[in-house]
Amino acid sequence: MKLTSYEGILAVNKPAGFTSHDVVAKTRGILKMKRIGHTGTLDPAVTGVLPLCLGRATRMVEYLQELPKQYEATLLLGIATDTEDMSGTVIERKAGLCVSEQEVRAVLEQFIGTISQVPPMYSALKQDGKRLYELAREGKVVERKAREVTIEELELLSYQPEGEHPSVSFRVLCSKGTYIRTLCVDIGRALGVPAAMAELKRTFSAGIHEAQCLTLEEIAAHAEQGTLEAHLIPVDQAVSHMPAHRIPESHVKQALQGQKISSGLVEPPVTWGENIRLYSSEKFLGIFRSEETTRSIIPVKVFLPE
Repeated sequence: MKLTSYEGILAVNKPAGFTSHDVVAKTRGILKMKRIGHTGTLDPAVTGVLPLCLGRATRMVEYLQELPKQYEATLLLGIATDTEDMSGTVIERKAGLCVSEQEVRAVLEQFIGTISQVPPMYSALKQDGKRLYELAREGKVVERKAREVTIEELELLSYQPEGEHPSVSFRVLCSKGTYIRTLCVDIGRALGVPAAMAELKRTFSAGIHEAQCLTLEEIAAHAEQGTLEAHLIPVDQAVSHMPAHRIPESHVKQALQGQKISSGLVEPPVTWGENIRLYSSEKFLGIFRSEETTRSIIPVKVFLPE
């Protein structure tokens, strides 16, 4: 049987219980290809948008990871765990809470903008060559440096004050590196009560919405039917946040050889110091960068025709 060589971004709806690496491994088996990479780790319990880069599209992972991400989360008030979500050991409980919806809304507004977060111990960040979660499992707690992240939007979806643990559901659009578990804990702290994340779903990542995603079962079915390519997002479309520019056909060979191109040949005119998508009349040539010192555009990722 002839194997298909796929190239592009495959938007996967990650199921609960799978790590991001599990999804990659499963997809490799379905598509019978090795060159697959993901664009941002999700914890096993988290569901939703997980873009996979197939073939030469793996060269775009670093650019897709930088784009904003959107989540829908639910946190519980009155309970705290060592992992900041409900998979961990309970370390604090507080009963008889009296928190109004107005108070919740006011606190959420405080987190919009640039905020500081201390990464959780149960995270994949490395310190002295070891993952933090490995140290945490050894019972060790080490000092972590706070990091700045950006919360672009934070919207209350629902508030359920009744029951032992009131729940807050919200939608958040945020920068790369934002820990939603930690955001949940910090929201609770601002309300004066312990809190832990109960559910999390990623609904937007790398410019891809949840509605564009396929389940692993759908991917297998399309691969079997030979219809999967129609569901792949082209490499250049995946980085559509970069401005598109064109050069004359007479200079395409020069660009594909990784040589500098005079900025005067590029249409429309470039803005200095930014990455651009470069095209000929028909083909995507790659990612180039505009350089003011040499008044040229220089190659960053060249995509040779196959």
